[in-house]
Amino acid sequence: MIGLLGQASGQPGTVWWLGLPWLLWGWEWSRWGWPRLARQPEWQLLGWLLWQGQRLVVVVGLGQSVLAFVGSELWLSQVDDMLAGEGLGGWAGLSLGCLVCGRQEPWVQVERQADGSYGGDICGHFRLRVSGDEPFRMRLLILFLRLLEVAGPERVIGRTRDDRAPFVRQTQIAEWFQVRQPNVSRWERYWLAGNWPDLLSLKMVEVLTQEVRAEIVGVCAAFPWWGIKQVHQYLQQQGRPISYAQVRQVVEESGWGQLRQTLQQRYHLRADSFRPRDGWLVGHLLGQVETLLAHLEAGAGLTPQEQLSLTEVQILAAEAGITAPPPLKALPWLLRLEQVLFGQWQAVTDDQVRCTYCGSSQVVRKSNKPRLKKYYDAQGQLQTFEVYRYYCRNRACDKGSFTHLPPGLTPYSPYRTETKLLALQMYGWGYSTYRRTGQALGVSRMTVYFWVSAWGYDLLPMAALFGLVKSSGVVGVDEKYVLVPKNDKPAEKMKRWMYVYLAVDVYTYDLLHIAIYAHKDKDNALAFLLALRAKGYQPRVVVTDLRRDYGRDIGRIFPKAVHHECIFHALQHIGQSCRKIYGADYAQTQPDVAALRQAMAHIFQAKTKRTAQQRYDQVMMLQEQFVQENPEAIAIFDFLERHWPTLVNAIESKLIPKTNNAVEMVIRRFDQHYQNFCGFESIASAQLYLAVFEKLYRFTPFSDDAQPTIRGKSPLQLAGYDISHMPMATLCQGLSLDWPLAMVEEDVP
Repeated sequence: MIGLLGQASGQPGTVWWLGLPWLLWGWEWSRWGWPRLARQPEWQLLGWLLWQGQRLVVVVGLGQSVLAFVGSELWLSQVDDMLAGEGLGGWAGLSLGCLVCGRQEPWVQVERQADGSYGGDICGHFRLRVSGDEPFRMRLLILFLRLLEVAGPERVIGRTRDDRAPFVRQTQIAEWFQVRQPNVSRWERYWLAGNWPDLLSLKMVEVLTQEVRAEIVGVCAAFPWWGIKQVHQYLQQQGRPISYAQVRQVVEESGWGQLRQTLQQRYHLRADSFRPRDGWLVGHLLGQVETLLAHLEAGAGLTPQEQLSLTEVQILAAEAGITAPPPLKALPWLLRLEQVLFGQWQAVTDDQVRCTYCGSSQVVRKSNKPRLKKYYDAQGQLQTFEVYRYYCRNRACDKGSFTHLPPGLTPYSPYRTETKLLALQMYGWGYSTYRRTGQALGVSRMTVYFWVSAWGYDLLPMAALFGLVKSSGVVGVDEKYVLVPKNDKPAEKMKRWMYVYLAVDVYTYDLLHIAIYAHKDKDNALAFLLALRAKGYQPRVVVTDLRRDYGRDIGRIFPKAVHHECIFHALQHIGQSCRKIYGADYAQTQPDVAALRQAMAHIFQAKTKRTAQQRYDQVMMLQEQFVQENPEAIAIFDFLERHWPTLVNAIESKLIPKTNNAVEMVIRRFDQHYQNFCGFESIASAQLYLAVFEKLYRFTPFSDDAQPTIRGKSPLQLAGYDISHMPMATLCQGLSLDWPLAMVEEDVP
């Protein structure tokens, strides 16, 4: 009984009263165990109090149930009906339910009619709640109320266009919602006509006519760089009674809002300019490069949508004047040197005339009249030699005709091949300058510059030279800033400086890729990684310094690669932070800080990751102590916590190196050449020399005092390439240039 009364009253506290009868029953049963104790007056008094308490709980529960029933909305509604004159019928309704259908509970039913419409019946007590933050929600509630009808005698006055007599009149709607009655009629007309744009999109009480729409659109077209607020202010200044909400609606419905937002992302919209944003265009171009690389590696073609996007960016770049520089012109004498240095050569024993470019013997003399060729002999004396012009009948040769020259001479140059190769050897292998090389060879420094710089076109990919690409799979990436006074950077603090990016095989010291970029930022880092991937490299590990620009892009360009950061750079940064926060002499003045730095260094001396993790946890437990003493110390602990995942992965790993020393060594080798320049004159000259340095470095063996594992071997040899058949290796060893300078057709690369 107590439980039923508690549920009827809705008081959760009555649940605890259910234990009173059980306590009373237990008290009564205990008299069988202790009959003598049950005869005591105190025992009987306590039993009487428990019995009275139980009766009190029953009375209280009954009273709460009655009060809960009296306070209910159902009872109050029935009382209102009785007071309104329904008499006993009202009290009968309290027990019988709806007077029409006789049901006790509310109900709703919808049925499809024979004419295709829908009819619904609603019975019972319902409540509707609609927020008033948007007028559209208010209109939906008004339309719903106007669709309600009741059974009874048909009303003649107040019928709608579709011949209905709504239960809620328009006058009552206008009073409740504080709107004009003609607006209610207009919304009902939109509903009946199915005019959803005007009904559903309209977000203000005012009606937008076509004239007002056209006026707002005209202002937006005249000033495309203006926002909604500026357009509204302009219309107000012109005396037009147009609200801000109307301008916003027209901008959204016409699509101009989305179009302007897209244009703002891609272009600089100004009254005097309309040009693409550099950041968006660079990002779009890099995205296209990434897409092309993915399809190239998969051996698949572009989809129509991708082809359309590629065409769009090509046209946009051309319209903006952003075009790729033309490839460097390969001089005829340089093509000959490339064949000599990078081809598989052997001596030609016969005196047969062969094509200078392809080595084919299928040649025909073009004329019987010889030409005079002037050249400098080995003693530097000017000599004259008769040469003939020939046609090449080899269909694979794209030159058509050539001049037959004796070995050692090249077209369009009076200097012998040996002289040009000697200039490259003296300058590159001997770490000399253009002036000294020219003095030694008896030519001007500019001539030496042209000879050396002519090698500044991209080296053929390793797959073209050797048929495959070799790498240990562990690649280090780093940058070095160089001076380039003539560049296209905007005026800023670092305008005269650019950055040389290098990718080096950590275990073979092979220079996989080198390039120069204007900035040291995320876009340039992404472009460099894409260029590395385009050469066919898919590293398993990428080692960088502490730059955060690489983190996300490494996982994007090389999904299977592990990103590791140099531990040496991390400890160096921790030391710099300690000096910045505690002073340069913190080791003497703050012994606990010096001990903290030693503890952080001790983390990475661990042999296992488990030990390193334990030491790391011990160091991080000191954070609260140091931060309380000096709040700036939080930067040291935040740095270690942020970089910890990309630092600890080198511990207990046979593949991941702890440092990025291999790239630093290549940068030092680059400095030995770069110091002779005192900066590059322009971007073009810098790009030329980077390509020259790549060739010289990859073919040049390490000195005899280098590490025993690399001593006397070039980076290409350490990578596993066979360069014994290439005279370029002999040239970069500093040996004499004593090899045949003629080739046969089948040995031409």
